[in-house]
Amino acid sequence: MATSAVKVYGWAISPFVSRALLALEEAGVDYELVPMSRQAGDHHRPEHLARNPFGKVPVLEDGDLTLFESHAISRHVLRKHKPELLGTGNLEQAALVDVWFEVEAHQLSPLAIAIVVECIFTPFLGRETQPDVVDENVEKLKKVLEVYEARLSKSKYLAGDFLSLADLSHFTIMHCFMATEYAALVEVLPHVGALVGGPHGTPGGQEGGGVHAGWYGRGIQET
Repeated sequence: MATSAVKVYGWAISPFVSRALLALEEAGVDYELVPMSRQAGDHHRPEHLARNPFGKVPVLEDGDLTLFESHAISRHVLRKHKPELLGTGNLEQAALVDVWFEVEAHQLSPLAIAIVVECIFTPFLGRETQPDVVDENVEKLKKVLEVYEARLSKSKYLAGDFLSLADLSHFTIMHCFMATEYAALVEVLPHVGALVGGPHGTPGGQEGGGVHAGWYGRGIQET
């Protein structure tokens, strides 16, 4: 069997790895997920540090090009294979995609990730949850989600009337967030809830794109 020219290194349960996989799936790119074990410390081995000196996942190999950082990987994949999801060809649309892509990266995801870590991963690892950390991030996230609700009450999608990377980039971390006890923060906001797609973060509340619930099930099974 021929080896795919595109490889992704990491564990699919990671929202960062799954963000890269989501871009590849949406663009219809054939790829190979190279399994790694966090528990075994595969990301700290010399061969992986040669791919990413920071020892993180995902890493994408696209022919002779090696990339790390999930946001950069997503943008590269869509720029190459599905540029319409970046608003390419319209400066205003492209600018709005960039704005909300950055909002996700710097305003929403750090808060949602902190909550997911404390509510899901910390207990899984047998460690004690820090309620103060959860409470602080929940209050901050409420305010951020209110901004999203205001935006989506005026616009079908974050960057306008078209599905874009700005929307897709939210799905993986919000899929994890919706498995926490704080999912109601999203569910009480009709427009944000429609973007995320309802219970358990299954994207599909709005039409468009190749994203579907089955993709998430596949990703978890591959981990």
